[in-house]
Amino acid sequence: MQDTAWNIVHFLPLLLLAALIVALFVWFAGFLSRRPFVCGWLGDNPFSRSIAAQIVRAVTIIAGILLALQLLDATSLVGAVLGAAGVAGLALSFAFKDLIENYIAGVLLSLRHPFAPNDHVLIEGHEGKIARLTTRATILVSLDGNHIRLPNALVFKSVITNYTRRPTRRFEFDVGVGVEEDLPHAQELARATLRELGGVLNDPGPEAVITTLSDSSVVITVRGWVDQNEFDFLAVRSAAIIAVKAAFDAQELDMPEPIYRVRLENLAASATHPQGALTDERPKRKASRAAADLDPNALRADHHIDQMVQEERASSDDMLSASQARE
Repeated sequence: MQDTAWNIVHFLPLLLLAALIVALFVWFAGFLSRRPFVCGWLGDNPFSRSIAAQIVRAVTIIAGILLALQLLDATSLVGAVLGAAGVAGLALSFAFKDLIENYIAGVLLSLRHPFAPNDHVLIEGHEGKIARLTTRATILVSLDGNHIRLPNALVFKSVITNYTRRPTRRFEFDVGVGVEEDLPHAQELARATLRELGGVLNDPGPEAVITTLSDSSVVITVRGWVDQNEFDFLAVRSAAIIAVKAAFDAQELDMPEPIYRVRLENLAASATHPQGALTDERPKRKASRAAADLDPNALRADHHIDQMVQEERASSDDMLSASQARE
């Protein structure tokens, strides 16, 4: 009993020294993790800087514990603990595979920054504006105002179409004209109409190309460019369709409906009971409103979704930074 007490007293200075070493390393870990040079290379992303600081703190504390155990000649305990931790970590990794995958994907998305808050994107068939990036999901506000949560692993592995990265975006639509019409004149009329329409850029200019020759009409594909920072893409496209139709109506260009030829095998019965005289004349269409009659303010960009995004961002934390350089 006396020998045991003496051994404890003899061992006490080493134990106190080991505790002091651990305490010093804990203090140094906190001091080091707060230094700007440790996390400065990550930019101003608060989440990435926080993760880097936690990693630096954990590594420093573990180094202190290992040094203390080495001083106490208890390194064999370290091997047992690390072995048990490895087995437990392997079991947990299988149990929480999806959670870990989404977390790692969220960290990588935060570092790579393929999109910024309020970017208009299309991801795996889901279209909307980026609201937030969390550790598990990317939050979108759809153009219908719906709240969409996409797992980060899905976002990381998907093709991302970012409509905001380049403000200019091209729209197109098809219009059919009669096969007997002056096609170059119809093309030039479509181009001139778009050049006069507010919201359509003149550089690059509008295009009108013949794409299809069908049985009853020739299809002209009309294209134009929109600056999405100033104008609403769908509104300008809609106005362009209205303007081109109005211009074609004003020039009395034929825009025929599909024509089907019906062959009658027995004409005797129909000849005795005529239903009306046949005519090749087509009813005239009512002229559409001219492009000048459209309200220019209706073409301006709609910021209602942007306000919803700001409300969503203000409600919770976010891993994205608007000022961080994007990939």
